Amino acid sequence: MGLYAEYLDRQMNFEQLVAERKKQLRRIADIRGRDVLAFAANLMNSRQPIAINYSDLLPFADQLANLSGQAIDIILETPGGSGETVEDIVKLLRSKYPSIGVIVPGAAKSAGTIFAMAADEILMEPISALGPIDAQITWQGKVFSAQALLEGMKKIKEEVVAEGSLNRAYVPILQNISPGELQNAENAYDFARDLVTDWLVRYKFKDWTVRQSNGQAVTPEQRKQRAQEIAEQLRNHAKWKTHGRSIKLEDLRAMRLRITDYSEHAELCDAIRRYHTLLQMTFASNVFKIFETPTSQIMRFEAIQNVSLPGLGGAPAPGQQVQSAEIGVVCGKCKSQIKVHLPFEAGVAVPAGSVPFPADNKVKCPGCGTEHDLTDARRQIEAQTGKKIVS
Repeated sequence: MGLYAEYLDRQMNFEQLVAERKKQLRRIADIRGRDVLAFAANLMNSRQPIAINYSDLLPFADQLANLSGQAIDIILETPGGSGETVEDIVKLLRSKYPSIGVIVPGAAKSAGTIFAMAADEILMEPISALGPIDAQITWQGKVFSAQALLEGMKKIKEEVVAEGSLNRAYVPILQNISPGELQNAENAYDFARDLVTDWLVRYKFKDWTVRQSNGQAVTPEQRKQRAQEIAEQLRNHAKWKTHGRSIKLEDLRAMRLRITDYSEHAELCDAIRRYHTLLQMTFASNVFKIFETPTSQIMRFEAIQNVSLPGLGGAPAPGQQVQSAEIGVVCGKCKSQIKVHLPFEAGVAVPAGSVPFPADNKVKCPGCGTEHDLTDARRQIEAQTGKKIVS
């Protein structure tokens, strides 16, 4: 049986899901002998600010303050975001830890890849993915590669030199691009390369002193050259074609970047895969970003929709004191409306026209008998209110 099916069969409520996540984080920390902090976002939620941004600094620092070891692993799951914020987070980590590992169980794209390059050790498995670090810029309402813009301008210049005149078709394009915008594109294009080059030399390659191929000593210049080569490949839009392209473990090794394949370590692999599975189950609720350690957590929630709280109005805030809630379920087969009552305390009466929340999380449509699984709804409500549904 797969891990996801195993956990689904256990029908855990939100509190049990949190406890099981903590258990697996503790396993990872014990196996590795290091602190561990998860910094993860729901990659499937395009409605919320899942990308790395400035507001992440405070909760990240808050969770970091709960740890006191000499080395740390960051479990990273992110679509990318602000490279500048990543730089601030890395400075924060480096001020506290001489050794940092980055574990990527799923995907750490764009700025997440930049983050990974600041680690002494990068841990992945064959299904894990990093992504290109080519800068994305916004111009005339469109988002595209800074390298693509600069290459386009270069081709126009080369045509002008070769032909001795400017093709009139380019005039409208050039009229809408200022020298400042081109400079900004060039700065953005170079930022990630320079940051990755510096971090690889200072951290990833700091202990690379002898070539495995011939036993010769590695010079500082050779370390820098290797770092520059890797950074150039990671930002090469012409090679990867799209910003969302997955760069896999074998791609990174082909760049001559040493990656730890944790799938080769059975116990560690089991703990990381279990944590990642539990993370995705958590994201099936209205949680869209998590910062957590084995003993603490900060979670960001998406507002619950279609939840009625009599006398209070609107959706519940985390920790809000309420006795019950009500959700509306629309049957996908016959379109019947089902009102489901969610008591947070024993003895709360079920309103007329509603049905009690089922203990097995499965409610049947009174119109056609179709069964609807409310497991995710339970997790969502319990996460938002901080209260357990009594059923």
